[in-house]
Amino acid sequence: MQLDKIITYHKALADATRIRMLILLAEGELNGQVLAEKLGVTPATITHHAAKLREASLINERRDKNTIYFALNEYFIRSNATATADLIFKNKKGDTESMKDEDRNQNLKQSVIRNFITLDGKLKHIPAQLKKKLIVLEHLVEQLEKGRTYTEKELNAFIKNYHPDFATIRREFIMHQFMFRENEIYELNPVEMWAKWENLS
Repeated sequence: MQLDKIITYHKALADATRIRMLILLAEGELNGQVLAEKLGVTPATITHHAAKLREASLINERRDKNTIYFALNEYFIRSNATATADLIFKNKKGDTESMKDEDRNQNLKQSVIRNFITLDGKLKHIPAQLKKKLIVLEHLVEQLEKGRTYTEKELNAFIKNYHPDFATIRREFIMHQFMFRENEIYELNPVEMWAKWENLS
């Protein structure tokens, strides 16, 4: 896989009904019946489009008895948009400005690694702050082999070398697009798709 996730994201957006669904959901959680009424389509149409949006991680679903509610996944919408822009414009910044940013980011990364990773490479605990958490997750996935596929058991064993809570860290790898999973097989995403801690304040 190279840019499948970004392509899936843009395919999900390439439909007027799905865009309108997202605009409505930006105002808050709605169920399928309400969405259908607001958009003048059938509930079956909403179900069809919701599956496409869910596949691209643009919405979340929850069931309450027999009713399914949809909510916007704002983080993934923004991070996919940023990943696309970064891919297109990644070398556009002026050299001087880019070097200053890189130095600041490198210093921050080293500081976070020193604070959360022991001398023997173990993760003390998962940072609560998103920016620091992404730095730590990035540090961990950088130890994985590019282009190699991992079974869930192999990935769990890798994570346990650093921290006992392999289930949480494995989910974080997927959630922040460091890795993708298909049929219980895990592989690194292209770096351009990784959640960018550099863009957070």
